[in-house]
Amino acid sequence: MTLLKFNQPAPKFINGWMENILNDFTLPVEKNFTSFKPSVNIKETPDAYHLELSAPGRTKEDIKINIDKNLLTISYEKNNEQKDEKYIMREFNLQPFKRSFTLDDKIQSENIKAKYENGLLSLELPKKPEAKVVAKEITVE
Repeated sequence: MTLLKFNQPAPKFINGWMENILNDFTLPVEKNFTSFKPSVNIKETPDAYHLELSAPGRTKEDIKINIDKNLLTISYEKNNEQKDEKYIMREFNLQPFKRSFTLDDKIQSENIKAKYENGLLSLELPKKPEAKVVAKEITVE
């Protein structure tokens, strides 16, 4: 049996242990696009690629989707954040993000569709007709 240890100082009193844990995870975040990356799922069907990006609490007006050459970029930055609000406790933060994906030559970039619903941004990336995989059966002679 192997004994594993990690070097973390024990809390000085039992009531502060949760506060110590939370403070480790609530460090101040710089306002840049590299601090947070939302989770992404990409699946392939015969006709298209489907990209799903988890972004709860955002609004579709603040989400930007751009295509430059073969680079698809999805970004979010809250424009109308009020600075004069005083919070007693603030545990969640809608951090800005930026995710980029290289598009393949098989994708029709002019026909990409996006939809934001219930915190999930869904993009449909249709394939070009020549890139679609056609299933066929081959007979054995």
